[in-house]
Amino acid sequence: MADLEVLRARKGAVRRSEIPSNVLAALNRGEIETVNLVEFLAVDHAKLFRNAKSQLSLDDKSAKSITAAIKKLADVGIMQRLGQTGRVFHETLAGSDARESVYQQLASHPSDTFRNWAAFMDAADAKLSFAQRLKRARVFATDANMGLRETAWMSVRVPAADAIVSQIEKLHPFVKHKNYLMRRFAIELSRPCGVWTKHITDLKERPEIAQPLLEMCREDETKYVQDSVANWLNDASKTRPDFVENLCAAWLSETNSKHTQRIAHRALRTLRKKAGT
Repeated sequence: MADLEVLRARKGAVRRSEIPSNVLAALNRGEIETVNLVEFLAVDHAKLFRNAKSQLSLDDKSAKSITAAIKKLADVGIMQRLGQTGRVFHETLAGSDARESVYQQLASHPSDTFRNWAAFMDAADAKLSFAQRLKRARVFATDANMGLRETAWMSVRVPAADAIVSQIEKLHPFVKHKNYLMRRFAIELSRPCGVWTKHITDLKERPEIAQPLLEMCREDETKYVQDSVANWLNDASKTRPDFVENLCAAWLSETNSKHTQRIAHRALRTLRKKAGT
């Protein structure tokens, strides 16, 4: 256990070739989580599942089916691989009494790859309502692992992009939450363009839909949230520059907050570049 504590306190390698063998072995045994993208991409999903599957409430048939599917996904891009693996778990365990147990075991596992699989199990579940997706994503949105916090909003946005527009009021409690990670989750979830995912056309054309969310975070003290709000507005500036310019101008006329000033400055970066200023 002492050795694992030392590994958990490590700084991540800059290159894959520099990852210590004991770190990679522990990652592939599911004993520790990754600390950066280099490690995240280095995890051998097939080896990880083979080493740690005994910790899951899987019968032999299900375990063999999931093992075979993970091996077939070895050459697929990382986000697609995670999403497809989550779907495999969901479909393999559909109707099984063990499904929720396996989900909880994945969601609370030391390996962030396992936790990613749990999040994407939810993404694959067509029966979940938007409210249910938001509730289940909370644990991932507040995870200590940065990568999993990205998966949190993707696991909701990918299957429920339309609901983000039609039921956007359900995000209001999130942007009012005392936990800054919950506030950031709601902003990232609703970004017009987003990262690694499809754009939301309605929000690109009518960003006013999400203005209440932005208003509630315009003076946020946390840079993590400030950056998210600024990136949201920068997205919108590419299709609705008028909205972004007017909103930032209104904010700056109403408050002297240094936090709002920082958000507005970052939000207008693409427009400044286009104007050559």
